[in-house]
Amino acid sequence: MSHYPDLANKVVLVTGAGSGIGQALANRFADQGARVAVNDVDIEAASRTCAQISDVGGAAMSVPCDVASGEQVGVMFDQVESEWGHVEVLVNNAGLVGPMLHFFEANEEWWRRIIDVNLTGHFLCSHRAARPMARAGEGIIINMSSGGATRAHRSFTAYDATKGGIEAFTRALALDLGPYGIRVNALMPGSIDTSGLDADQRILRGENVPMGRIGEPFDMTGPALFLASNDAGYVTGDVIKVDGGMLAQQRSATVDIMPPSDFPPVEDL
Repeated sequence: MSHYPDLANKVVLVTGAGSGIGQALANRFADQGARVAVNDVDIEAASRTCAQISDVGGAAMSVPCDVASGEQVGVMFDQVESEWGHVEVLVNNAGLVGPMLHFFEANEEWWRRIIDVNLTGHFLCSHRAARPMARAGEGIIINMSSGGATRAHRSFTAYDATKGGIEAFTRALALDLGPYGIRVNALMPGSIDTSGLDADQRILRGENVPMGRIGEPFDMTGPALFLASNDAGYVTGDVIKVDGGMLAQQRSATVDIMPPSDFPPVEDL
């Protein structure tokens, strides 16, 4: 595994790090000697990730908050800064996938909540992190996209809209922040098992992926470390796909959870 000594002692904030990809990222940054602020809306989940890091001698602090709240985001950054100084690497990982609803089943509350967490959360955390980074003359922001940014999933209209927005936000933010020494990029996960699928589900989801398997949260960590390191010093405004080749092919991987047979019938509209 790659080692990045320049990440040692860096202050890294990973949102949504209580489980899945965020948890894997938090642990891997800590392995490099970074000081990791672990965010999650679930206090207990954030504490569990902190314990995983602390148990092997790493430095971690729990900073639970809802990233959709500007007030809570401000308190979170104040907490990190009071203990360790300003955030040097921000990983905007927190996001909602569901509830999964067909467009005819959706409502405004559902739409706004997913937009607020996934897209506005990226803005609020980046906005709070960027000024101290600019004063220091350097900083890293890593956003989290999805194949839904450029393709689409059935019954994920809000989610896919946020991911398209995140990629546009990444490009625009890279232009605004580049002159201040801040690099902004995004990772695009493929079909990653973040919930512990059973063996049959893993085979189904992975059989049409060119690499022949579903992805694991750990698969996201190497690209994230690279983007945060000096090795990526001239990389900004980019989106790196980590999907086992899923979007490179003509055939489609098994990613849709709701088939058309489950769509609301016209007579019920």
